[in-house]
Amino acid sequence: METSSKKPESSSMTHEEEEEMLHDISKLQEQVQQMSLSQNLTEAKINGMESKIKGVEDDLKIDLKTNLKRDTADSKTYLTNFLQ
Repeated sequence: METSSKKPESSSMTHEEEEEMLHDISKLQEQVQQMSLSQNLTEAKINGMESKIKGVEDDLKIDLKTNLKRDTADSKTYLTNFLQ
């Protein structure tokens, strides 16, 4: 197995350029973190809304069942009275 005989190249960046690059990387990391937090918040809001919608759907189903039972009983009463 051959090993490379090349010497490692020294960085062609100046100290100022390296500092600027590190600053840019830090800013990008902060932006990614903010986006992640924002996404988590959005997902939490969506989950909360889904829970509320599910609750409303459940309430509507209960109301519909109750109303259907009541209307059916009322219809039976009206029909019984009508046929007498």
